[in-house]
Amino acid sequence: MPPPEIACDESGSEGEKLLGGTTDVFAHAALDLDRATAAACIDEVRVGTRSPATECKASVVLRERNRRVLVWLLGPDGPLLGHGHVHLTEKAYHLVHRLTGGETVTARLLHEHGTATLGPAWRDLLLAHNDLARDRGDGDLVAALTRHLVERHAGTPAGLALATLQPVTDVDPILGALSANVAHWPGPVRVVHDEQRALTPARVRALLSGRGVVSIRFVDSMDDPRVQVADLLAGAARRIAADALHGHADLELCTLLAPYVDRGSCWGDPVSGALLQPAASRSRANSAASVAGV
Repeated sequence: MPPPEIACDESGSEGEKLLGGTTDVFAHAALDLDRATAAACIDEVRVGTRSPATECKASVVLRERNRRVLVWLLGPDGPLLGHGHVHLTEKAYHLVHRLTGGETVTARLLHEHGTATLGPAWRDLLLAHNDLARDRGDGDLVAALTRHLVERHAGTPAGLALATLQPVTDVDPILGALSANVAHWPGPVRVVHDEQRALTPARVRALLSGRGVVSIRFVDSMDDPRVQVADLLAGAARRIAADALHGHADLELCTLLAPYVDRGSCWGDPVSGALLQPAASRSRANSAASVAGV
């Protein structure tokens, strides 16, 4: 038998622009539905939302009047539970995590307390680093901002953490998110993905060089109902996660989304992160917090 095929799409992609863009959350979804089930799902969504659109998009199920359709789609009576997986990226944290070389403790310290401890200059430094990663920045400006902050906060945990930051390249979260979603399925898979310019030939080669992907094929979502359903899942996940990140969590929708969320998602905000965890992970986190007296 050929390896299983997973269908993928994303929401919130702005390439390597992680700060100052339209959205601060990136979501990548993958699912292993067959075509017939996916087509039936799209038909159900179209009927339930009374949408005349030829192609169903996430914006349709995210309208308040169509909430019951979204609840059905994510819930136990819908077709996705057990067949879909979502990797979430909090873009600002992703940048900090990369700048610290993947040192999670340091990244969390700076991400959670950077603005309060370092002031507006912290945001200026991140923007400068992001521009530099996009080949649009000034290395001298990055160095000067870093030196200023390190000297001003010398000897403090934040100052010591700042001194470890290193410029990076290729900060687009899509390859890491796609790789994480691929790893959710045991054994090698074939990937069918919505057309996406961010998945350059070099990034595709990197994906294929690993053990998890046999092939990757790009399609127009109009031609594959599985990719349309992946778009629904990715778009819904991004909106639910972004609302939680900004302090407007919808607890029902967070609870429905949590079983889909990759535990290795790149998420730095602890409050919204706890709401978006699968129940088992949330229980362990709460137990650990109780022991620590948090």
